[in-house]
Amino acid sequence: MVSKLSAQDYDLLIKNGMVYDGSGSVPIKTDVGVIGDKIEAIGDLNGAKAKRVIDAKGLAVAPGFIDLHAHISDLPQMPTAESALRQGVTLLLGGPDGGGPTHFISYLDSLAQLSLGPNIGYQIGHNTIRKKVMGLENRIPSPEELEQMKSLVDEAMDYGAFGLSTGLTYLPGTFSKTDEIIELAKVASTHRGFYTSHIRDESLHLIEAVQEVITIADQADITVVLTHHKALGAPMWGASERTLQMIDSANSTGLDVRLDQYPYTASSTSLAALVPSWAKAGGTEAFKDRIANPKLRDSIKQGIIYNIIHVRVGHEIERLQFRNFPLKRELEGQTMLTWTEMEGLEPTPENAAELVIEAELNGGAQMIYHVMDEKDVDRIMIHPKTMIASDGKLSQIGVSHPHPRSYGTFPRVLGVYVRDRGLLKLEEAIKKMTSMPADLLGLKRRGSIAINYYADLVLFDPKTVKDMATFEDPHQYPAGINYVIVNGVVTIDNGQLTNNRNGRLLLKAQEK
Repeated sequence: MVSKLSAQDYDLLIKNGMVYDGSGSVPIKTDVGVIGDKIEAIGDLNGAKAKRVIDAKGLAVAPGFIDLHAHISDLPQMPTAESALRQGVTLLLGGPDGGGPTHFISYLDSLAQLSLGPNIGYQIGHNTIRKKVMGLENRIPSPEELEQMKSLVDEAMDYGAFGLSTGLTYLPGTFSKTDEIIELAKVASTHRGFYTSHIRDESLHLIEAVQEVITIADQADITVVLTHHKALGAPMWGASERTLQMIDSANSTGLDVRLDQYPYTASSTSLAALVPSWAKAGGTEAFKDRIANPKLRDSIKQGIIYNIIHVRVGHEIERLQFRNFPLKRELEGQTMLTWTEMEGLEPTPENAAELVIEAELNGGAQMIYHVMDEKDVDRIMIHPKTMIASDGKLSQIGVSHPHPRSYGTFPRVLGVYVRDRGLLKLEEAIKKMTSMPADLLGLKRRGSIAINYYADLVLFDPKTVKDMATFEDPHQYPAGINYVIVNGVVTIDNGQLTNNRNGRLLLKAQEK
């Protein structure tokens, strides 16, 4: 790497750091000069002047991390996104799992008016547009309805969405057939977007669900991402061997199938995930009507019991942990076992099913499910197509009981999986967090440390970087993330959040 310019005044000069450029190459000890929002020089900048100099001796200097799967619906209330910034994240991609704003364009326009901490991009969510066109009806769309959905995808992609997301285990995406998704993915493909999916089943029907995504990749001629890829539930532990073989086979035929993953053995989603999909069709009132029918109620209960035992946690209901529970805030951070004990019930799946119904009739809950095996996490992480993504929610210290991934995903990979366990080399892990997601997004000047690239940077200590958030005490920022720079502006300074906000709304239509 060489300097683009001769010695001159820089706005920011980072000296003596070990620079990991994001490509996966070994690092080099060198300097980085920034003018405005761009990297202007890389090399020996001894003698150069700068408004601000950071001595990065002992620190890794990397491109800012890109979180491909971020739940950022609270961004208008938390535009700083501190829980992400403090992990070294400089770009969040919202709209995962088929979700996102109903009024896509006006919502993104409103985000552009905020003082953002990191950069923000968005996908268009299938569940959102299906609900807008069809409500929560359990049927295939009419030709007119399908055209309406295609038009909404086209409109969002034309405005700047980076891709199409689905959540095929959630309402109403679970009611869709593969052909519907293919038709919508074709629209995203014409805009050179990608398709990312919370697949239809991550447990007993995992293999079929992965095959569905591969079929969509083929039929829609589109890059696909199996988001937060996992093998969920003890009966499926080890199945990642098969799914990764399927992905390798698909890629060998010329398809483009990729993955992302968070580094934990617990997932997080709604308590409603335990309720059979058919019981939720039509929304809350329809669910209440079914529960009021004794025969349907019994069928729903049996379905919940089946999901608890066979899909999620077996008979160990203590592996169902409450994350956000408005009905009983005192249970946040506690488990289903605790609730049964509070009610004087035997801790059985049958009694847990009754409590699930009670919760769903009273506003529902968000859960943490301790349901994965570390060997699958390891196997997926080292796969060359796997990127790192949090699946985390923007979090504020002391509010609710989030999954620790909301505070610790990226530092956890660097500390546990790189330094402590040696599962990845540091340069490999950084690549999975930077240039690989930038390539997926089609960002030509982000995700790498290179001249004329945007100065999105993170400086961290490889010896001390560590996730501090735990399942018991999640509200803890990580250690060892010293500086975070967004578009040339120091936002985290020597481990402290500044008042500087220089994040931007990124639109694919404008990225060249």
